[in-house]
Amino acid sequence: MARTLLASVTVSVRGVLFDMDGVLINSTDADERCWLRWARFHGMDGTFSIQSTHGRRAVDTLRALRPDLDPMIELRRLEDFDAEDQSGAVILPGAKPLIASLPENVWTIVTSAPESLMRNRLMSAGISMPQSFISADDVTNGKPHPEPYEMGARVLGFKPSECLVIEDAPAGIKAGKAAGCRVLAVLSSHSAVELTDADWIVPSLEHVTAAPSDDGTIRIRLDV
Repeated sequence: MARTLLASVTVSVRGVLFDMDGVLINSTDADERCWLRWARFHGMDGTFSIQSTHGRRAVDTLRALRPDLDPMIELRRLEDFDAEDQSGAVILPGAKPLIASLPENVWTIVTSAPESLMRNRLMSAGISMPQSFISADDVTNGKPHPEPYEMGARVLGFKPSECLVIEDAPAGIKAGKAAGCRVLAVLSSHSAVELTDADWIVPSLEHVTAAPSDDGTIRIRLDV
């Protein structure tokens, strides 16, 4: 159950695992435009729910929505739609200074987006690629399965229990908790009621600061 922060809290970790969309950047509008265009392409306007696409790999959503279609063909169609959308992504408040305060070898991105989409959106938002990352292309099981965050901890060389996951979606929170990580949720895309499985909730990354310690850990301070 998420803790309501009545005062500042400091958490010591070795690694930080960021979700991308809704945590570091906001590309929700562009993402939703692509999905709505896809739904119109298949004549699904009256039955399609955009909420069903949030927080999961696109290929998993495609399989759930249209098991009669080839998911890889439809995934390429979505990626083509995204490449044609020139509106890009916007960096979210607090993301850039938080990343800048972390040593390069202690943080990574664990996203449900394919690598090509991740690179395009980070470049559009002005965020440098981490040294290592986990995208939808790297996992067999997407969020809410623990595999993405287990792999995220592994590429940094840490145990999941040594890492803090930062998420905005219930599926990602479940994935982080199932992997054995502590989870911080940000209120960018869902209500606090929907994020209660997280350990802590903050309004945005503007309320999060980080500082390396002499013992190799990272002290994460959460303020409200």
